[in-house]
Amino acid sequence: MNEEVDFILESTEENMQKAIKHLEKQLLNIRAGKASPAMLGSVMVEYYGSMTPLNQVANVNTPDARTITVQPFERGTIPQIEKGIMVANLGFNPMNNGESVIINVPPLTEERRRELAKQAKAEAEEAKIGIRNDRKVANNELKKVDISEDAMKIAEENIQELTNTYIKKVDTIFENKEKEIMTV
Repeated sequence: MNEEVDFILESTEENMQKAIKHLEKQLLNIRAGKASPAMLGSVMVEYYGSMTPLNQVANVNTPDARTITVQPFERGTIPQIEKGIMVANLGFNPMNNGESVIINVPPLTEERRRELAKQAKAEAEEAKIGIRNDRKVANNELKKVDISEDAMKIAEENIQELTNTYIKKVDTIFENKEKEIMTV
């Protein structure tokens, strides 16, 4: 096939992979019942005048399925860490024992599980939209390339196959996350 067509196919697949990676990253932020350090991934802490990710000012651990402990590198940052967790609006109530910050992760109610599943579905739909947009861009790029009608048809079919493959991946990732969320 034509080099330009190969390039379009490769860049389209690369963009679709990015959509999958983004979806996986977004789904990590949706908690599924048990405590995980990733739940605090979006927390920013004011540290010497600048906003810094929590994991750069403290160790975040999960001693059990319902508890997250945040052990700061410097004890003086405990109030800022508590404030950062509250500002992140994750629904957690941090407790300070003078040495570290402890967060009890409440068990999810059925209603909250459904909300989280809806949120996960919305993220999956966003990923699908991104993949379809990648397909549209690729098809528009193909129209600019000077190739025969048969080669055009084959290239369009290849792009559609890529799209179908990545949409299936999104569905699989979502189904797994939904199962994880709905499991009590």
